[in-house]
Amino acid sequence: MTQSTNSNEARLSDLSRALGRAATEAGVMLTVAESCTGGWLAKVITDTPGSSHWFERGFVTYTNAAKQDLLGVSPATLEAQGAVSEATVREMAAGALAHSRAQLAVAISGIAGPEGGTEDKPVGTVCFAWNRLHQAPRAETLKLPGDREAVRRQAVERALYGLLAALGHHD
Repeated sequence: MTQSTNSNEARLSDLSRALGRAATEAGVMLTVAESCTGGWLAKVITDTPGSSHWFERGFVTYTNAAKQDLLGVSPATLEAQGAVSEATVREMAAGALAHSRAQLAVAISGIAGPEGGTEDKPVGTVCFAWNRLHQAPRAETLKLPGDREAVRRQAVERALYGLLAALGHHD
């Protein structure tokens, strides 16, 4: 492993530990709905000792059919907006909450590359949504630089920061 890889992994691990403390303090269980990250966020979280106390479950919904079947994403949303859209990740996050016992969800969908980008949605486009029960959901779209691995790692990091923010922590 390179020094950069070690520092990236350490940063993700530190964020997950901070998230665990924040979720435990808030008495909140988390769920994740992932597409382009393919379970990487759930892995980072479950690598954290004690995460079973604050992480309820994860959904890896790589295809549109999986997004519909497991999370209840509307075919109309997918048709009109595409899988990589704020509308889709909002529905993914809401579906993750509806199909779990968690109180806080994050959803991620993006184009990690090297192929699949378009002029409107180039490689590196990633959409996120955070949804906490009884609060307004929040969504954002970022253009993340780098290769497939870099885009996915940055997406995991951004998702962790967003979960911390949703719990009132701005580390």
